[in-house]
Amino acid sequence: MQKWQTFNQVETVWSGWMLRAKQAAGNAFVKNRLVQTLVAKKWSILLLFMAFLLGRAMILDQLAPFAVAFFAVMYFLRRELLYWSGAFLAAGSLFSMDPTHTGYLVVEMLVFILIQKGVERFERSDISYAPVIVFASTFLVQLFSHLADAQLSWYTFMMTGVESMLSLILTHIFLQAIPVFTLSRKNYVLKNEEVICLIILLASVMTGTVGWLIGPVTLEHVLSRYLILLFALVGGAPLGASVGVITGLILSLANSSAIYQMSLLAFAGMLAGLLKEGNKMAVSIGMLLGTSILSVYLGNQSEVLNSTWESVAAVLLFLLTPRGVIQTLAKYVPGTQENLKSQHDYAKRVRDVTAGRVEQFSEVFRQLSRSFKQITAEAQPMRREEEVGHFMNSVAEKSCASCWKRQQCWDEKFYQTYKYMTDMMTEVELRENMTKKDLLPEWKKACVKPDQVLGVMKQQYDLYKNDQHWKKQIIDSRQLVAEQLSGVSQVMEDLAKEIKREGQEMFMQEEQIRSALEELGLSIHSIDVISLDEGNVEIEIIHQYTKGFDECRKIIAPLLSEILGEHIAVKNEQALERKEGYSTVLFGSAKEYEVETGVAGAAKGGDLLSGDSFSTTELGNGKFAVALSDGMGNGERARAESSTALTILQQLLQSGMDEKLAIKSVNSILMLRSSDEIYATVDVALIDLYSAQTTFMKIGSTPSFIKRGNEVFPVTANNLPVGIVHDIDVDLVSIPLQHGDTLIMITDGIYDAPGHAVNKEIWIKRMISEIDAETPQDFADVLLERVVRYHHGEIFDDMTVVVARVEKFQPEWATFRWPGLQRIERPKTVS
Repeated sequence: MQKWQTFNQVETVWSGWMLRAKQAAGNAFVKNRLVQTLVAKKWSILLLFMAFLLGRAMILDQLAPFAVAFFAVMYFLRRELLYWSGAFLAAGSLFSMDPTHTGYLVVEMLVFILIQKGVERFERSDISYAPVIVFASTFLVQLFSHLADAQLSWYTFMMTGVESMLSLILTHIFLQAIPVFTLSRKNYVLKNEEVICLIILLASVMTGTVGWLIGPVTLEHVLSRYLILLFALVGGAPLGASVGVITGLILSLANSSAIYQMSLLAFAGMLAGLLKEGNKMAVSIGMLLGTSILSVYLGNQSEVLNSTWESVAAVLLFLLTPRGVIQTLAKYVPGTQENLKSQHDYAKRVRDVTAGRVEQFSEVFRQLSRSFKQITAEAQPMRREEEVGHFMNSVAEKSCASCWKRQQCWDEKFYQTYKYMTDMMTEVELRENMTKKDLLPEWKKACVKPDQVLGVMKQQYDLYKNDQHWKKQIIDSRQLVAEQLSGVSQVMEDLAKEIKREGQEMFMQEEQIRSALEELGLSIHSIDVISLDEGNVEIEIIHQYTKGFDECRKIIAPLLSEILGEHIAVKNEQALERKEGYSTVLFGSAKEYEVETGVAGAAKGGDLLSGDSFSTTELGNGKFAVALSDGMGNGERARAESSTALTILQQLLQSGMDEKLAIKSVNSILMLRSSDEIYATVDVALIDLYSAQTTFMKIGSTPSFIKRGNEVFPVTANNLPVGIVHDIDVDLVSIPLQHGDTLIMITDGIYDAPGHAVNKEIWIKRMISEIDAETPQDFADVLLERVVRYHHGEIFDDMTVVVARVEKFQPEWATFRWPGLQRIERPKTVS
């Protein structure tokens, strides 16, 4: 009873918690929907207000190309506001300088809808057709009106074509600008052309305020100067001047008496943008100064006073503008801090999502690996008992089913009979050629058909052995899959950590590098510091180069080495196609050590194809791999096995897999790819190019040797070759190398050359110590030649020697000091 009460209490608490969770989720959903609805209504009201002003806007006192273009764009972008937009456009045209234009506008919108519906009937509807349909609608309506009034002339025909062409161009412009207000853009990235289109749209909207006066203040002049102040603060002098030119041009077309406004606004925008570093007040002073200078020069006293009041009104609006509005505008303008931050935030979100997905996949692979290992481990003891029981049942059914003593043996003396059968199975397992003479006397007494039982048992044992072989293959395959999944999981986990690394904005470091390079007289176009992590520096510089001087290696790299405190080298250099005389250069950390290699080899009996394979390659993670493999036997088959082992091992190591797991994977693959006894030795040295710490992986290979001055040190391990046993033990030997050390790796063809009567290790050490070659290639050639001469030119086995010499990296050009040069402060890595 107490248990049921406890269960009911838990159920009550759980139900209450679930109810509260549902209510909270519902409230959050309603709140989000309400916020979205309010934001959508705010933008809808703004778009309708723009429609009213664009319906009123005219240029050259008789052309109104804005309305139909806006109506067409709203048809594709905000279909739900289409009829409201048409109504506000028509209402705005009623308050224009030519109210009779309202009828033409309504007919043009109707013709546009009819043509668009006709195009949709043929399934050809696309937003790219909107400018052409607008052109056709405007041209047909205006031409028909002139024909109906019998006023068609070359002048009216030309003006009709001009208005239609302007409508087409404005449709293109509005298609790029209006999406900013319709919230269809999720990322704040606008091209420079799209920013210009946005300015043209805003200037076109301001054209609808022409003729509106508040005392001596003209409203379109206030709004145009307010627009200049906004863009000058956000984008500086170039954008401020551009806004001044565009708005002045459009306003002068709408009001021919204000033609001087173009030069006035452009000059004011340039001055305001030059003072953007001083924030709002400095920008306002720059605009006031620019408008005042040109107003005094171009106008009379009353015009100067009116212009001053207009500028003051624009400044007041500008000072009252919330900071959030300016930051939102700055997000759209390329090159601003807000734009860069929004892109950085977006990239960070994408990076975090990607890292989370990679981590999920890593966990999936890890769970799969555990499940495969668990199935294999749990099935081993149970399978052995089941297989023995199945074996005994098969023998009993085939030999005892028709025997007259079956009931006596298996019912009355079950345990004794089972023991006899088990002992006989053990003997058959130990002696496959067992005959009737080898049967024990007590077995012959207990069984009336010992010959038949023995024959059946031997037959079943052959089947049992075959089953065991394939079951072992299945277990090995599962083990291989488990290890591979575990390795892939680890690699993906490391990848997720790399993705999560926070990118950093290093403007101070970039400016410090730029100033140091420009003091040397170099023309630097741009600098992008990708990473300043010690040992992993990446700096991309675009500079104007001079052919034949090679400033990158002779000046820039040594200077970077000095201010960063580590050796910097040129990683890649590529000329820019779009900019003649410019080159993109990637500078990166130079390794502390470099490895020079040499290889020499000979096939058995002087043949062309040797069973040995070698590899010397940089893995890309700061490590250099020197590998040697000897396949079983000689010739093409041995070559295939050794090269396969090295190729798979190299690819696994380059992917970032652990060394031991990589060796075990290669071993499993070699075991599973063929049923024959095929194996290969593997001898790998992984040299860290930053510390010269070297890890040796020797799987069934002969000893390697390190020559340091006049001393020779052997490196040995006692592991079986890969491909012989499944669960191979991998012993890693780690030895720190020094500058000038020579590493010699050989196959058994060279190591076994002196024969059994001589201590091989001492013989090889003495021969290595006697060689004094300048380069690793000469060293390898001399060692192979001496071994061949030792046997008087006979080659009894495949011979290969790989020599690697570790030396300190010496830059081609030394670092140099420059007056006032300071070390760069490296930022802390944020993970």
